[in-house]
Amino acid sequence: MKKIAVSGGIGSGKSVVCKILRTLNYRVYDCDSRARILMDSNKAMIETLSLEFGEIILDCEGNINRPELAKIVFSDSEKLRRLNEIVHGEVRADLEEWFEQCRKEGCERAFVETAILYQSGLDRMVDEVWEVDAPERLRIERVTKRNSISVEEVESRIRAQQAHVVETPHSHTVIVINDGLMPLLPQIESLLH
Repeated sequence: MKKIAVSGGIGSGKSVVCKILRTLNYRVYDCDSRARILMDSNKAMIETLSLEFGEIILDCEGNINRPELAKIVFSDSEKLRRLNEIVHGEVRADLEEWFEQCRKEGCERAFVETAILYQSGLDRMVDEVWEVDAPERLRIERVTKRNSISVEEVESRIRAQQAHVVETPHSHTVIVINDGLMPLLPQIESLLH
């Protein structure tokens, strides 16, 4: 079974590529949603995060207040690194179980959607990387509309992600252009054949 990461910075269009893959009946593991599920269901992780970042990150029911946590970690690279360190181990273990399930089901390919491929260590778990790319101005426009946050907040998140760009990318990396001009489906179909 081929394991493929779909990666790219915030607003690049990873999710659009993954929606197309799901429509084509491929299995896709969404790291962000799985991390949220794990953060909500793992009481030990919630406690660790609240000790690390303060009780301000908890809502009135004791769950993680994601916008508050995002404000903290996207303005401090060390805090972002610490958050990732706490969460990534759990996500990697969960992903390994998911890969095993896909193998048992006879999947030819299994995809992983992730914005932080290298920082999370997921690059070492996949055979190939599809790097989704779009112009920064378009990425900012997409995220401000989608998340109702300021341009400055989006730029801060982009800078935080760019701080972790590696000099040597995965040895099997291909670029998927999502600039709103070049159609995605033909690019994806070409990569699948």
